[in-house]
Amino acid sequence: MANPILAGFKIMTKKSFQVYPLIDKKKNGHKLSVDEIKWFIQGYTDHVIPDYQMSAMLMAMFLKGMDGAETAALTDAMLESGEQLKFPGKNVIDKHSTGGVGDKASFILAPIASAAGVKVPMIAGRGLGHTGGTVDKIEAVKGFRTNLSLKEFQDKLNENGLVLIGQTPEIAPADRLIYALRDVTATIDCIPLITASIMSKKLAEGANGIVFDIKYGSGAFMRTPKQARILAKSLIQTSKRFKKKAVALITDMNQPLGNAVGHSHEIIESIETLKGKGPKDLTDLSVILAAHMIHIAGVEKTFVKAKKKAELMVSSGKALEEFRKLIKGQGGDDRVIDDYSLLPLATSITEVRSPKKGFIKMFNNEQIGLLLIELGGGRKMKTDIINFDVGFLFEKKIGDQVKKDDVIFTIHHRADQTDAALSIRDRFLKESLTLSATKVRAPKLIIEKLS
Repeated sequence: MANPILAGFKIMTKKSFQVYPLIDKKKNGHKLSVDEIKWFIQGYTDHVIPDYQMSAMLMAMFLKGMDGAETAALTDAMLESGEQLKFPGKNVIDKHSTGGVGDKASFILAPIASAAGVKVPMIAGRGLGHTGGTVDKIEAVKGFRTNLSLKEFQDKLNENGLVLIGQTPEIAPADRLIYALRDVTATIDCIPLITASIMSKKLAEGANGIVFDIKYGSGAFMRTPKQARILAKSLIQTSKRFKKKAVALITDMNQPLGNAVGHSHEIIESIETLKGKGPKDLTDLSVILAAHMIHIAGVEKTFVKAKKKAELMVSSGKALEEFRKLIKGQGGDDRVIDDYSLLPLATSITEVRSPKKGFIKMFNNEQIGLLLIELGGGRKMKTDIINFDVGFLFEKKIGDQVKKDDVIFTIHHRADQTDAALSIRDRFLKESLTLSATKVRAPKLIIEKLS
């Protein structure tokens, strides 16, 4: 029997379908047509198709997969669900990371690229699963506005060359709705869904080129280099279909990036990196990603020159001033650049010490992210309020030698969270740390570049 709510429901394609048969079709592994995908996506965006049916379709897509044509149709449908911006010139470049634990590189590379003459429009996301969100982290800075209107977004990019906001209702609204649903339906790590989600936003924001940081490992949604490579190729193919320049780096996420995990602590580490005092892995990755942005923007003709310029933007202090300008321009208290006490910071500390001597062989990086959520440093439900002040500060990395009782990391928590911190310490030592009696090679940070 036809659903009376959907009777005559014709959108985009001038055709009308029925929800149940389309879910059943994909559930049985059959290919959906362009018209079917576009009809389904706009039906959900218009609140005609309910969450439970969209959840069923997402799971069918996750389990049965989608080919290149279906992925393209899904991307187009999500892109066309909202407004699309255009900016003059070829130097409008964005970067996207697939996320991970301690990934705060956006706060470093964007100011570097902006200082070098690249316009950087960042429409960023909130935390998803065990990974932190760029928007959540910057909101640790008092007063910083991520909810700018689309007009403010355009004006600030033209005025300052750098802007950072959360996803607006006008930009890819289909993705905004589906993104939230994926987070609670175990359909996050699906390459077609990831591709459509990323590209619908990046294409809509008006960037002329995109640099992708595709993470793999225990703290990433792509667990192996092979999976990361498949996603990178999918993103690059989609970029080329829209005549956008694109570069993808496949990078390691088997341990936290940098030393800090947690919102305020990651902002501090980002500022320290812009001051030239950041950890080597975070500094190197941020500079290299920024250099690729500078290169594909045409600011420098070779990557070697672009990298030198990126390094100069840090050493000269120009990148730090760009970050200060970003904070101040969006209502934030830019005094945090010089006074970290203006950020919310937990005052109690619990040390996590090595149970024996050896070499750090492995972290369960996903669990590190989940352990932070136990302190309120992330969301279990999308309505949860994040504790910006809690976090972890790592003193050891994979490959480091440790003696018995050496501090691996410190837990920064509130006074009333001592029991929770002790539980996190014990769980980390039991479930998240692997030591080796023999020397362990430190993992390579960047394993491949695709373009």
